[in-house]
Amino acid sequence: MKVEITWGGDAQFNGQTGSGHTLTMDGPPDHGGQNKGPRPMEMLLLGLGGCTSFDVMSILKKARQDVVDCRAQIEAERADSVPAVFTRIHVHFVVTGRNLKESHVKRAVALSAEQYCSASIMLERGGVEVTHSYALVEAS
Repeated sequence: MKVEITWGGDAQFNGQTGSGHTLTMDGPPDHGGQNKGPRPMEMLLLGLGGCTSFDVMSILKKARQDVVDCRAQIEAERADSVPAVFTRIHVHFVVTGRNLKESHVKRAVALSAEQYCSASIMLERGGVEVTHSYALVEAS
């Protein structure tokens, strides 16, 4: 896996992924940016959310659960000193579907957290407290 980051001026950086996708990261105005893209640390949280959501949905599809929506809401805390690393991250899944079995959702979240999500496991091994929760919503 490879990516390339190029400076776009001021506090803006453009990323190019090996799979051919581009994105812009930017800082806030008080740090010389123009707020034209997410912050790099937000990108880390997005990566975590994408990784674990991919796992959860894959597991629920294999369990033949009728999921119509899955949202991962992520909140993180950072250290007060430099480097301002993440100290705690909480991932809350809101899974909407028809006749969902709670045991399947609970299992999918646990398997992602403990075995499959490389991003989550890597962060935990690096000393970040990563917790997970979930809620089920019946689709109408």
